[in-house]
Amino acid sequence: MSTNPDDLVHLRRCVALAAEALEAGDHPFGSVLVGPDGDVLAEDRNRENSSADPTAHPELALAQWAAKHLPTDRRAAATVYTSGEHCPMCAAAHAWVGLGRIVFAASSAQLADWRSGWGLPAAPVAVLPITVIAPGIPTTGPVPPFDQEMRTLHHRAMSRNPM
Repeated sequence: MSTNPDDLVHLRRCVALAAEALEAGDHPFGSVLVGPDGDVLAEDRNRENSSADPTAHPELALAQWAAKHLPTDRRAAATVYTSGEHCPMCAAAHAWVGLGRIVFAASSAQLADWRSGWGLPAAPVAVLPITVIAPGIPTTGPVPPFDQEMRTLHHRAMSRNPM
């Protein structure tokens, strides 16, 4: 799938949220939930370190928010924008809640390659594309130049708090 101008606006916000997370001492990830009419419904950033909860991913938080606040039809028509492709935990939550399209700046494979190139350990879970975990969800990503902006943020993060 291709991107449109609105996608780029929302991805820009995701990168800004990722930068906020990094400045707060968390890993650089940010996500935005957008309704079918283009309205921003919720947003969050990574809070793994600041909450002492390794599952405090923004994609999971948005799926939980949607489950509590949106009827099924609005969930299915919503789009989740995110700075990094969903991990398996977040992809499963997204599918179980019944959210719609996902647009991500950088892929999980890119992040794994960057980390490996920087001599960092692999993530504790397998690097799997969203479409393997939740094959029915339309996805778009990685999206240049946001993927390279995320590479820069992750590079800054590696010296602060490697995952």
